[in-house]
Amino acid sequence: MLEQTFEALKTYDWGMDRHVLDPIDEAVVKTRNDAAARQELESQLLAVLQSNAPRDAKDFVCRQLRTLGTAASVPALEQLLPNAELSHMARYALERIPEPQAGQALERQLPKLNGQLKIGVISSLGTRGQGVSLLRPLLQDADEAVARAAAIALGRIASADATKALGSAKPRPALAAVFADASMACAEKLLTAGHAKEAKATYQRLLKNNPPALVRQAAERGLKACQTA
Repeated sequence: MLEQTFEALKTYDWGMDRHVLDPIDEAVVKTRNDAAARQELESQLLAVLQSNAPRDAKDFVCRQLRTLGTAASVPALEQLLPNAELSHMARYALERIPEPQAGQALERQLPKLNGQLKIGVISSLGTRGQGVSLLRPLLQDADEAVARAAAIALGRIASADATKALGSAKPRPALAAVFADASMACAEKLLTAGHAKEAKATYQRLLKNNPPALVRQAAERGLKACQTA
């Protein structure tokens, strides 16, 4: 049954009956505690991903690799990152593969991409919580959308290094609110993690920059929380 399903997957395309692929969904669940079977399933999925199968078939594969993908899946997924049609789903899988090779693939491709593909990889690095050294210079990128994405990603990472990167940057006026929100996210995470001193410094920096009322109020609340932490 599974062999026939993989044959169907090779030609699966938009508009076809999705239920023909149900046996693969079931196999992903059943092999959860069977490393050998899971490895074989991953290998079969990668064979489809590296074939000339339709886009929808490869989208399906990426969704499955998000669940069972290992370092073995990373090279094939990395090759898709420059592909305008498949980059999103490749990132979708790489974001969840726990091995460091997945994050390294995103970092390798970041400087090679532009526009929406670059912004997508920036977002994925933020989701994985890595890449601060690569994101820091992008805060001053000529493409405003890239700079915005870098700030948001750093706010999501919210590490001490991410906080420093945001604090040392000089955002263009149009992005001041985005940078402030990202810094606020960093301060909140630092405070939650017990780093009241670092959080306090971030709140104070925000207040010195004459922020909008909402940011000021939030920073003032944060300062009070730091005093009781």
